[in-house]
Amino acid sequence: DEPTNHLDIESIQWLENFIATRANAVILVSHDRAFIDNTTSRTIEIELGHIYDYKVKYSDYVVLRKERREQQLRAYENQQKKLADTEAFIERFRYKATKSTQVQSRIKQLEKIERIEVDEIDTAMLNLKFPPAPHSGSYPVIAEEVSKSYGDHLIFEHVNLTIKRGEKVAFVGKNGEGKSTLVKCIMNEIPFEGSLKLGHGVKIGYFDTVDYVAQGDIRTKIRDILGAFMFGGEASEKKVAVLSGGERSRLAMIRLLLEPVNLLILDEPTNHLDMRSKDVLKNALKDFDGTVIVVSHDREFLDGLVEKVYEFGNKKVKEHLCGIYE
Repeated sequence: DEPTNHLDIESIQWLENFIATRANAVILVSHDRAFIDNTTSRTIEIELGHIYDYKVKYSDYVVLRKERREQQLRAYENQQKKLADTEAFIERFRYKATKSTQVQSRIKQLEKIERIEVDEIDTAMLNLKFPPAPHSGSYPVIAEEVSKSYGDHLIFEHVNLTIKRGEKVAFVGKNGEGKSTLVKCIMNEIPFEGSLKLGHGVKIGYFDTVDYVAQGDIRTKIRDILGAFMFGGEASEKKVAVLSGGERSRLAMIRLLLEPVNLLILDEPTNHLDMRSKDVLKNALKDFDGTVIVVSHDREFLDGLVEKVYEFGNKKVKEHLCGIYE
């Protein structure tokens, strides 16, 4: 059940290989497209109380599912037209004695027809657009010779990086190599050695799958946004403590929309999000005109979103001027 949520990319690839070569029967609940595409050959979708079973991997299923629904729609529309024509004939000749036999046979025909149904689609969608970014300096983050230790335990040293305004970058690497630690340094939440400068006018919006959310007067502002995040009606009265992982993620995102920022820092934002919500978030980040730092192990999410990757490992941070798969 969501085995990749807290795994780094290398561990996910190890697990993929293990499942592909060693496991006999596997059931996976996962929103990690790349992972399930590399490990499964059958896809069972659960939507609006129905179960659909496809004997193909996820990316093929998406295509087949779309084709199936388009065929259903065409067949449904054709049938509706035939039904309307038949009903019109019955109405027109219902009281004509010469046509009574035909009318009766059409009525019987109507009763026998098996009505075509179109699979319902869950249209509850995350609705996400970040406010325009206030103007900031050309270089929102400049790190020079940054080091961080906890006691004798060195996390990283000699970190030098420059992030330009409008850049979208990824922090990747094994767990425990310091990705979240550097984020805390950038946010000036923990002491460190070296120099870390934030550009002029930088306003940070930070996302983590948090267990708390804004209080007080912000709550009334949240009410309007809650509907757009699939918290309609009674759901808006729920206590945060009873929310699922996905609901908490959506709630944490709402906090980012409450005030305009120009540097978004997202720490594992996709962990509890379903595939459609991830797509909506990815597109919103692509459209965002500010700067973005994403800490993530979700290859498919990072693909096409980031143009620069910082790899954490062996107490160092290495810059790659390319996308995640390169």
